Amino acid sequence: MSISETEINNQQVQLPPAGTYELDATHTTIAFVARHLMVAKVKGRFGQFSGTIKVAEEPTNSSVQVTIQAASIDTRESTRDNHLRSADFLDVENYPTLQFKSTGVELSGSTNSGRINGELTIRGVTKPVVLEAEFNGSIVDMQGTQRIGFTATAEIDREDWGLTYNAVLEGGGMLISKKITIELEVEAIKQ
Repeated sequence: MSISETEINNQQVQLPPAGTYELDATHTTIAFVARHLMVAKVKGRFGQFSGTIKVAEEPTNSSVQVTIQAASIDTRESTRDNHLRSADFLDVENYPTLQFKSTGVELSGSTNSGRINGELTIRGVTKPVVLEAEFNGSIVDMQGTQRIGFTATAEIDREDWGLTYNAVLEGGGMLISKKITIELEVEAIKQ
């Protein structure tokens, strides 16, 4: 259930100042977690991306758009990273970017949290995704620039985007989980 700006103000929820913000790539992490052999979590991240957050006067009218360079995937193991760049997974030669574009923002209760509904495009396939987001605050830095911070997570089934490569283990189970957790730590600078 979404709430109005009046209800938000009455509950003293902290909101980011309205304006257009660019992701600060040096202070933003776009990461993911997958299960390997069904017993361990493997974490990775994307090192090259750009994005814009437009915070509207009415917060539920805000929007987010992010472009990620698929080849910048990094799991700290080069053989695995090269495999993830191949046609078995991201197919970076044919699909050099991943895209996220919000379709709506919902705020919840008296907290600084909500949902960012959007569309995620991987390998030319676009599917809906819901990010559970938390506003971490706003500050003016030492240079007088307004900055905002968010944490967001989502869980997706990679097979929905055609990422179906896998192997059955001898003792049962799969080499790689279908479920992938997306973890975002975002810092953005007001333009």
